[in-house]
Amino acid sequence: MIHNISYRVFLYQTEDKEKVKSSINFIFPDSLPTETTPEEEDNTIIVLSDKIEKKRDIRKIIEFLNNNLTLTDKETINNELKNRIDETGNLFLRFDKQESYNENLKLVKHGDAIHVKIKIAAYPANKKNQLKIAEQFFN
Repeated sequence: MIHNISYRVFLYQTEDKEKVKSSINFIFPDSLPTETTPEEEDNTIIVLSDKIEKKRDIRKIIEFLNNNLTLTDKETINNELKNRIDETGNLFLRFDKQESYNENLKLVKHGDAIHVKIKIAAYPANKKNQLKIAEQFFN
């Protein structure tokens, strides 16, 4: 019931690239992120990103999230689902980079995070169906 999962992480000049990649690998162990520099930046920020489309890998990631999120974070996600899903069926989550580096999954609201987008497959594709499917992810 998921088309794909993608992530994006901003790597700032003051950060250690290998540590940030380690943070990513905690959640996405089989991912090899692509490095890009936004055009408006002067090489002070690098964006690390990837899109996971294989169903087996998607299942492993959702299982990992379920097994590693705290009950409080799961409740937060479920309580905020209406605000976390956009009109095209994308579920947005953010995880703390430093906590991930320490192999601890922590949901956050700030921007200096691992930004995760889960593209929900719902038929017909409407918010009501997308919410029903998303409610099943973190129980």
